[in-house]
Amino acid sequence: MSKVTPLSGFPEFLPSDRIVELQFLDVIRETFELHGFASIETRAVEPVERLSDQGEDADKEIYGVRRLAAGADEDAALGLHFDLTVPFARYVLEHSGKLVFPFRRYQIQKVWRGERPQEGRYREFTQADIDIIDSGDLPFHYEVELPLVIADAFRKLPIPPFRIQVNTRQIPEGFYRGLGIEDITGALRIVDKLDKIGPDKVTDLLTAAGLSAETAKQVLRLAEISSTDASFADQVRALGVQHEILDEGLERLSQIMSAANEHAPGLLVADLKIARGLDYYTGTVYETQLIGDEGYGSICSGGRYDSLASDGKTTYPGVGISIGVSRLVHRLISKGLVTASRRTPTAVLIALNSEEDRAEAMRTAIQLRGRGIAVEVAPAAAKFGKQIKFADRRGIPFVWFSTEHGPEVKDIRSGEQVPADAATWTPPAQDLRPSIKTQEENS
Repeated sequence: MSKVTPLSGFPEFLPSDRIVELQFLDVIRETFELHGFASIETRAVEPVERLSDQGEDADKEIYGVRRLAAGADEDAALGLHFDLTVPFARYVLEHSGKLVFPFRRYQIQKVWRGERPQEGRYREFTQADIDIIDSGDLPFHYEVELPLVIADAFRKLPIPPFRIQVNTRQIPEGFYRGLGIEDITGALRIVDKLDKIGPDKVTDLLTAAGLSAETAKQVLRLAEISSTDASFADQVRALGVQHEILDEGLERLSQIMSAANEHAPGLLVADLKIARGLDYYTGTVYETQLIGDEGYGSICSGGRYDSLASDGKTTYPGVGISIGVSRLVHRLISKGLVTASRRTPTAVLIALNSEEDRAEAMRTAIQLRGRGIAVEVAPAAAKFGKQIKFADRRGIPFVWFSTEHGPEVKDIRSGEQVPADAATWTPPAQDLRPSIKTQEENS
C-alpha cells in the first residue's frame, strides 16, 4: 500500500469537531425551514461549459470529471460544481413546469474549488444556500428578507458579533460609466480584491488596465464609502459623478437599508466596495464578516442574479445567499471559540460483568434507545475500573452496571451512583446529547 498522506484543502473533522458542525447544520436547516424554504439536492456535476461561463476565475476553480478509461466518444466534459447557485439555476430550468413560483429553496451540500488552499479556504467544503427565484420578475423586498434569515440563524449559534455588508452592482456600474470607464466588469473584478490586496495594489491594477490616476482615485473613493443607514447616498453624490444607472442603484440600496433598519437596526452595513467576483450577479450583493476578524474574509455571501436562469422564452430572476459552513466552523474551532461537550453522541455505556451478560446488556440498550437515549455496550468484559476509564476516554458521562441489588447507573464525573430502571431512567437534559460549549463556558 502507498504511504498515507493528507491532501491539502480537503478537511476531515475529528468526531468532536464534526459534532459541532452537525449542530450548526441542524440550526441552519431548521431556521431555513421556519422561513418557508424547501430542501433540494442537485447532482455533483454539471457540464463544464455551464460552469465556466461565470467569471474570470471560474475556469481555474473547476475540477474536471472524467473516467480513467474514457474513450474519444465520451459524453460532454463534466465538472464538479464550485457553488450551488449555478446548478440551482439549471435545476429551475429543468423542473420549471413542476415548481410553484416564487420558489423558495435551501440546499446544503459539498462544493469543490480548485484554488490554492489557505486558512479557511478549501478545495472541498460545505455550503448552506437559500434562494428565492421567480418567473419573469422578482420584487426587491426579497433582497431585504434574505439577510434577515441569515441573521436569525446566526443569532441562534455561538458565533461572535457579525455584520452583513450590502451593495448593489448598479452603484459601481453607474459610477464607472459616469467616469467614462468602458470595461465595467474588469473594474469590478479589480475592486473586489480590495480587502485581499489593499488600495495601493488595486490602484496599480486599475491604472495598468488603462484608467488615469485621477479616475482610479475616484473608484477608490467610492469603495471607501460605508454607512449603517441611507446616508451613503449623499456621500456618493458629493463625489460629483452622475449617471442614471447610478441613480437607480442609490435608490434601490437606500430602500433596502431603510427596510432592513426597520426590522433589524444595525444589521446591514452599506459597503460600496462589495462587488462579488462572479459575473452572474446583477444587483444587490452581500458579504458577511465576523467583527474583529475581518481579515479572515467573508463567511456568508451572495446576491441577485437576473439572467442566470433563462431558456430563451422565460427568464427566472433570483436572489440568494450562502453560508460557508466549513469555513465558519473551522474558524471558530481553530480559535478555541467553540468545542463539543463530548466526543461521542453516546450518553450511556453498559458495563459487562462477563461475556455471558452481553445478551441482557443488549436488551437493556434496546430499551433505553427506544426512549431516545444513545447507548453502547462495553466492547469487552473487564474490571469495572477499566470499563469506566474507557467511558471517560470516549467522553461518555454515564456507566450502567448490573449489581446484586439490581441495575445501577453511575455519573463518572461526580461519582454519584444510583439505582436505575431501563423503563424510566433518563439522564439530565443537558447530558442527553452532546452540546456546543463556548470559550466562556470552558474557562
